[in-house]
Amino acid sequence: MDLFIVLVICLSFLIFLFLWNQSYAKGKLPPGPTPLPIIGNILQINIKDVTKSLSKLAEVYGPVFTVYFGMKPTVVLYGYEAVKEALIDQSEEFSGRGSLPIVDRINQGLGIVFSSGEKWKQTRRFSLMVLRNMGMGKKTIEDRIQEEALCLVESLKKTNASPCDPTFLLSCAPCNVICSIIFRNRFEYSDEEFLTLIKYVNENARLASTSWIELYNAFPFLIHYLPGSHNTLFKNIIEQRKFIFENIKKHQEFLDLSNPQDFIDYFLIKMEKEKHNKQSEFTMDNLITTVWDVFTAGTETTSMTLRYGLLLLLKHPEVTAKVQEEIDRVIGRHRSPCMQDRSRMPYTDAVVHEIQRYIDLVPGSMPHATTQDVKFREYIIPKGTAIVTSLTSVLYDGKEFPNPEQFDPGHFLDESGNFKKSDYFMTFSAGKRVCVGEGLARMELFLFLVSILQHFTLKSLVDPKDIDTTPALKGIGSIAPFYEVRFIPV
Repeated sequence: MDLFIVLVICLSFLIFLFLWNQSYAKGKLPPGPTPLPIIGNILQINIKDVTKSLSKLAEVYGPVFTVYFGMKPTVVLYGYEAVKEALIDQSEEFSGRGSLPIVDRINQGLGIVFSSGEKWKQTRRFSLMVLRNMGMGKKTIEDRIQEEALCLVESLKKTNASPCDPTFLLSCAPCNVICSIIFRNRFEYSDEEFLTLIKYVNENARLASTSWIELYNAFPFLIHYLPGSHNTLFKNIIEQRKFIFENIKKHQEFLDLSNPQDFIDYFLIKMEKEKHNKQSEFTMDNLITTVWDVFTAGTETTSMTLRYGLLLLLKHPEVTAKVQEEIDRVIGRHRSPCMQDRSRMPYTDAVVHEIQRYIDLVPGSMPHATTQDVKFREYIIPKGTAIVTSLTSVLYDGKEFPNPEQFDPGHFLDESGNFKKSDYFMTFSAGKRVCVGEGLARMELFLFLVSILQHFTLKSLVDPKDIDTTPALKGIGSIAPFYEVRFIPV
């Protein structure tokens, strides 16, 4: 047994040296800390807060450097200039998707978020077309969000101003909007199937940002076979996919090829048109994965932003008061807010943007990869190299956002109190991999937050100065800490 262990270590060391030599033979990677065999730089990175570790490394190695997560070299881009240069100026060369083993194990390179190459291009182009046909960015989807906002308000009233954890209700609203796009219908907030779906979404978001999953992504060949929370994550995703497949089968029974009603219908019709094309990217497996991508991203990111946003408003009651004054002046109490109101509500618009900037929802974005050998500054980055773009370094840039550690809507206001756009606002990433649902998310955040503040006074259970807004977890995503709030009708 001892001899076997020695052989495994020696073999792993040889594999590491081979990969190391391959990377340097193919290109001149940026500098970085010297990696150890097999484990790379994992001892120099705090897996509970990778963002902070990368910030410290950037101070030493500059805005472009290389770290090894296990045996895999990853080029880190830190700061607005480096991120913009890659994602916008050289968007095609950096448009690949880097490996995220915890998801790759299930998705197998399918879908829209974690695919690359022709599969990604076709699936993304098609999904954007369908989402626009379904009303994204138009009045039709705005009407749908307004209806759901009213349902959310009614559900919040039923809490009777008692202390409550808002996580579930703030997940229901965006989840129902995305369900209406994908599945054609919404669910009652008491529906057991709906409750289970949302439980999976929230649990998966939390698990995916734990240090255990960071370890899994660095050492999948080892961690996969151990007991741990990755198994719960896999089980949850499998259950979600079963639900999606059952819905697809129902759609197939009643499909009208000339009258698509939702995302699944559009995809099934595309599959029918390409059924004789053996190279088609429009397959049942890709449909299931694409629907899972849209459903998960469309629910989790918006609900987490709402949840974190209310916590920040509890922490800063003076900000909440200014927003409610603007709501009273522009909208009043008796009509639903609409997107046209936003241009007349610069302070509220600035608050929504500052919430997104401050919470830094996806600190390192999703991993990118180079689609070809790339000359980037004085380096040659080989094709397929993983790229991490530090969105934190952009959203917390002190030159663009003075005192970035402070929550301050003034970051998005000019001297006259008008809303001020910023190229540094990259919460949805940038370039060819920018979030497909950005337009939908912007609508939801504005309409849901304004609807809540139009109807309720937010009351914290503790003194605002004692509220801690530090993320409970900071990994792939920033997870809001647990809190309770009272929704007092106005």
